[in-house]
Amino acid sequence: MNERKRYNRFSDKMKEIYGKRVIKISLNGGFTCPNIDGKKGFGGCIYCSKKGSGDFAGDVKDSILKQFNAVKDKMSEKWSNGLYLPYFQAFTNTYAPTEELKKIYDSVLYLDDVIGIAIATRSDCIEDDLIDYLESISKTKELWIELGIQSIHEKTVSKLNRQETLFEIEETIKRLRAKDINICVHIINGLFDETKTDMIETIKYINTLNIQCIKIHMLHVLKDTPLAKIYQRGEFKLLTKEEYIDIITDQIAHLDPKILIQRITGDANRDELIAPNWIIKKFEVLNGIDWEMERKNIFQGSFYRKY
Repeated sequence: MNERKRYNRFSDKMKEIYGKRVIKISLNGGFTCPNIDGKKGFGGCIYCSKKGSGDFAGDVKDSILKQFNAVKDKMSEKWSNGLYLPYFQAFTNTYAPTEELKKIYDSVLYLDDVIGIAIATRSDCIEDDLIDYLESISKTKELWIELGIQSIHEKTVSKLNRQETLFEIEETIKRLRAKDINICVHIINGLFDETKTDMIETIKYINTLNIQCIKIHMLHVLKDTPLAKIYQRGEFKLLTKEEYIDIITDQIAHLDPKILIQRITGDANRDELIAPNWIIKKFEVLNGIDWEMERKNIFQGSFYRKY
């Protein structure tokens, strides 16, 4: 654990392993989603942006290699000796035949200074032949599959139009872990009327899964989403910064200390953001979390128990 932090950061672990800063580069592979094209549903998850939650991914009109190099060139000005982890972020990044996926992933996987890839997807879009291919990658490269759980509570999930069950997610995690593939799950704090207890229960459930990393997001409302209409009708309230910091610090204290933390707040394109405005000041949030954990004298895992 970083001496300056009271939780286990993914970035620190990567630097420990590779000896250099590892920079994640978001990419847009031109995919869609079964919850958009009608295979599972229409419209997507209600919070998902029109860019498929890939607001910081590259321009889909550009090749994957061009997207990657554009960001790498900028990052290399700041970190001249960094290493890179291409992140297929926008929409569902395994929603294509495996042979097509191989061409897309391989276009950046074996570049100089690339340690591996991260792939955001859904549990219902991972076929067995793809798992075999992913296993082959994981034997020589860093590989992370990112899956969105968001919440374990049916009262919440039923409102999200996720069209994906917790059982499907659990089974896919088992299939991936049987091949020793690393998994990062996403959850969202502040969904509708969830209480602090509800959000901590989601963390306790996460502890029972065989996962290696977590991203914790604050719910934010983006323009031109179904969530925006619900919010503008006044049907739920967003967490304040102080409420969020109180909740997430206790969540971290309940989290298995072996699980790496890749994110503890959210990023949003300020041109698309409706609310809450406080998430734009990311470092204020991160510093507030550090200070609150120090004030409470808690660390990741302080309240962790095997259930």
